[in-house]
Amino acid sequence: MNGAADGPGRGSGLSRRTLLGAAAIAAPLGLGLAACGSASSGASAEATASTGTAAKGGSMRIARPPASSAESLDPASSLSAYEYLGALYNRLVKQAEDGSVLPDLATSWESSADSTTWTFALRKGVTFHNGKAFTSADAAYTLAHILDPKIESPQAAVLSPFLSASGISTPDAGTLVVKLSSPNAEFPSLLMNYNCYVIPDGSAKTIGSTGIGTGPFKLKSFVPAGQGTVLANKNHFGGAPILDSIVFTAIADIQARVNALLAGQVDLIAQTNIDYATSKTVTASSIATTATVKNAEWYVMPMLTKASPFTDVNVREAFKIAYQPTDLLDLALHGRGTVANNNPVPPSDANYLDYKVAPDPDKAKSLLKTAGLSATQQLYTSSYDAVLTPLALAYQSSVKNAGLNISIQTASADSYFTDVWMQKPFCVSYWYTGRPVDQLLNQIFRAGSSYNETTWSDAQFGSVLDAARKESDAAKRKQHYQDAQKILVDRSGSIVPFFADRTTGLSKKVVNYKEYGFEFDYLHIGFAA
Repeated sequence: MNGAADGPGRGSGLSRRTLLGAAAIAAPLGLGLAACGSASSGASAEATASTGTAAKGGSMRIARPPASSAESLDPASSLSAYEYLGALYNRLVKQAEDGSVLPDLATSWESSADSTTWTFALRKGVTFHNGKAFTSADAAYTLAHILDPKIESPQAAVLSPFLSASGISTPDAGTLVVKLSSPNAEFPSLLMNYNCYVIPDGSAKTIGSTGIGTGPFKLKSFVPAGQGTVLANKNHFGGAPILDSIVFTAIADIQARVNALLAGQVDLIAQTNIDYATSKTVTASSIATTATVKNAEWYVMPMLTKASPFTDVNVREAFKIAYQPTDLLDLALHGRGTVANNNPVPPSDANYLDYKVAPDPDKAKSLLKTAGLSATQQLYTSSYDAVLTPLALAYQSSVKNAGLNISIQTASADSYFTDVWMQKPFCVSYWYTGRPVDQLLNQIFRAGSSYNETTWSDAQFGSVLDAARKESDAAKRKQHYQDAQKILVDRSGSIVPFFADRTTGLSKKVVNYKEYGFEFDYLHIGFAA
């Protein structure tokens, strides 16, 4: 989400969307409820969920963590009610299981030789939920809406360095042309982000409550941080969904979501990573089970670089080398993950840099002494996510050898990403994997981004990312991204101890469960007869 859903909230007073996203971007998760099926796992999930043929009709009950009491159905917003988005909307492009870019509302695209002009051919015969035909005007408006400073969209910081509303044109109803101010060879991949769901032309003032899109479901009701219902869109261009409806219930506390699953009150707990002990309880249940996705999230302890003591790069280095990564992985996750060495780019990414600074408690102690840091430092956590507090406690224990005293402060789950995240100097957070490397580095770590949770600003880091975007040669572009990773590991305010396998809970009636990050393929959700 943050992670916050996929992504978190903002220091500007905006609250984060679970991850804690948008996140941001993985492709589908297909679900169904069926009368029969055998245990199996999908390509990405080590799941005990069943597979089988889902019957037509019915309503699925999903428990989700709310973004905030001010959450919105506007996809561009950092306060978007994330789970609704994939049901209500489509994007120009979407992400395949292997990370490649697939058509959605755009059927094809091509660029000029210098990667500055991109032309998208749009799908014909698509209508919004209100009956209005989808055209290039809607696609152009969506991009301009994201770029509007008043919206404060997390995606704006990713796109605005090379795109402005004046560079977007519509030669005809079926064609969108985007002219960039500087080359970007990976531009279509940035439109897979969940902030990029397409909304109707002129809908900025109402989209947050109406949820009018082209998606497989249309809105019946929505209460921010409360309950809402979506109904099947029989006219969806990809075919009608299997379910008749989905009921979303917002439950801030993770244990309460699990309890609702075990009581048979919900069929799936979304945006939820349950801990090791709880997963054993769920799998022992007669009505529920779990599914696990490898390295689905990365956990982070952001140090607010504009707040004392983290204005000092030497203090940030000390906090990074004071702990033993394997200790944190074992204590917080029971080994269910992969050591990250303070690099949020996953090892599976083609641009990954295998670089680390070895733990050195003695050097950390020396750096802290030089900085004059001796007081106890507060580390904030909450029950919003099951791994946050175990991670905080593991870090507290691991850094004692470096003479670093950490006091754990537990904050309320329902206000954690508004009152603590990006407000307190040191806290625990998380994000979903799945973002293209350009999106990841620019959205979460670049100065000026509303998702830059450490407020870190580094001119060299920004220059390297700019060079990567302009580079058409894939090998040279990769080198730029790897240079950026080294700067991030050495100088940023982010402690990234590990990637976590994500385990969620679902009813044993659910079949064909698949997850590639944090999105659902709502067309495949079904209910047993």
